[in-house]
Order: sequence, then C-alpha cells, then structure tokens
Amino acid sequence: MDSVTPTRRSEIMGRVSSRDTKPEMMVRRIVHAMGYRYRLHAKDLPGKPDLMFRSRRKVMFVHGCFWHRHNNCALARLPKSRQDFWLPKLDANRQRDTKNERALREAGWDVLTIWECELRDAAQLEIRIRDFLDA
Repeated sequence: MDSVTPTRRSEIMGRVSSRDTKPEMMVRRIVHAMGYRYRLHAKDLPGKPDLMFRSRRKVMFVHGCFWHRHNNCALARLPKSRQDFWLPKLDANRQRDTKNERALREAGWDVLTIWECELRDAAQLEIRIRDFLDA
C-alpha cells in the first residue's frame, strides 16, 4: 500500500522534472569545470540528449536509476503498489532509451549514459567523462 493518498501522490509525481534535475546539474557543473562547452537538450536529435557536443559528435544522457531502470541498482527498485501501472511505464522508458541510442549511433554520434548512482564518485565520473570526450 502507498503511504500517501492518491491525490498527494499525484501532486508529488507532477513535480518530477524531465530536465534540469539535480543529477543533470551535477554533471553539467563537472563538465563545465573541466573546460568543455556543450548545448542542452538538442531538439534535433533523437531523445533530446541532456548534453550535446556537436563538433565532437558526442552526446550524454543523465538517467535517473528509477525512471530508466538501471540494471542491478538499488535505486531502480519497483514500487510496491500499482505495479500494473509502473512496470509498463518504466519498461517503455527503457525501450525508448534503447531506440534513441541506436538511432544516434546509426547517425554517427557517440553516446554516453551517466547513471544517477554514478554521481557518488565524482573523481571516477570525471575520468569517465574525460575519456569519452577526448577519445
């Protein structure tokens, strides 16, 4: 059972943002501090990547572990209530991510997905980003 009323749950979920999230802002600060410049949410690319480096033909997605179903991650646990709603919704998110990444790669873009749980180790994340952007 949910611990809040359906009305309250709707209010809470309605405030979940699709852009400028805390994880995304953390990645943006790291990338900017490293000296890289980027564009945000490129509408002309599949999936509207969170960060786009057009001259390098590279994009980054910053995914929340829950919303995008990060494999083997404690943050990606399923809610106990309304699984008939959540399972199809979250599976559709994952399928859409796969489709968008495939389309980007076929169009000649390199793709890096950064997961919310990876933000815990900023030093390792910085190395991963630098390796991706400098390759």
